[in-house]
Amino acid sequence: MSYQIAIDGPAGAGKSTIAKEIAKQLDFIYVDTGAMYRAMALYLLRREIPVDDSEQISAASQKADITIAYKNGLQQVLLDGENVTSFLRTEEVGNMASVSSANPDVRKKLVELQRILASRENVVMDGRDIGTCVLPEANVKVYLTASTACRAKRRYDELTAKGEVCDLDVIEADIAKRDHQDMTREHSPLRQAEDAVLLDSSDLTIREVVERILALVKER
Repeated sequence: MSYQIAIDGPAGAGKSTIAKEIAKQLDFIYVDTGAMYRAMALYLLRREIPVDDSEQISAASQKADITIAYKNGLQQVLLDGENVTSFLRTEEVGNMASVSSANPDVRKKLVELQRILASRENVVMDGRDIGTCVLPEANVKVYLTASTACRAKRRYDELTAKGEVCDLDVIEADIAKRDHQDMTREHSPLRQAEDAVLLDSSDLTIREVVERILALVKER
């Protein structure tokens, strides 16, 4: 039987970084659900589907073929056979993903794939509703968060390190807006599962967060 670790939390809390390291240390498979939703968002953007047209989003999403593959130990997100991993971290894609992920047809399609992966392999999965919806029976559940200001600064540092010109206040406002969208959406809103451990990473290093989660795994 597979072992499942679910890490949920708002945008910029460090979920992906932490989940990848946990998977590496435990030799589990890391399933980046956010990347799958971003791939769907990219698919919709490329087809110029209006962000506020739920019917078009529902219809178009059924035609997308999104899979996860590993090459040399690195995750690759494939959209209709194309490796689109390098296109998924833009603000435009992130904003579309926040909206389109609330669409029940989009979620149904991607959740099915995520559950299949988790039933076959030991996984670490991160997202917005892993512990509450996708893997409600996960062995370990963590709700990872951080202050809005802290998350905005991390994103600002990440973008400037890549040479991009950006505004910290704009990034923080965007994160606050996405938090509201994620927490108030009708289907599978972002919330802490009743049996999840709350972990605030605002004043913790990556190593400290990883060590705390590994301790939870050892306990259980």
